[in-house]
Amino acid sequence: MGPGGIATIIAAASLFVIAVAIAYTVFRVSKFIDEAKTSLKAFTDDTTPLLNESTRTLELINGPLESFAKITKNVEEVTSKVTGATTGFMESPTGRVAGALLGAATLSKGRKSKKKSD
Repeated sequence: MGPGGIATIIAAASLFVIAVAIAYTVFRVSKFIDEAKTSLKAFTDDTTPLLNESTRTLELINGPLESFAKITKNVEEVTSKVTGATTGFMESPTGRVAGALLGAATLSKGRKSKKKSD
């Protein structure tokens, strides 16, 4: 056997070792992928009910909040109407007369209190 034959045997042995190393690596990676797949499935199975329960809880919380928002809106509308009515009354001649009478009554009451204290 000549030097070319020995080089061929060494090259073939090297390629065999490389092929075995690649096959071992592929085998280990496939095992890792299978384990990751199993873990992901278990995680998904455990997480799905939790997410469904969280969604249900948020729906239950949003119901009263929507009612509270409606109540707040109604109170705001009533307040606006009362303010408008009060402003309209105070700017009308009737409101001015009532304001004058109220002022006179307060002044009269103040004078009576002053006379009693003297």
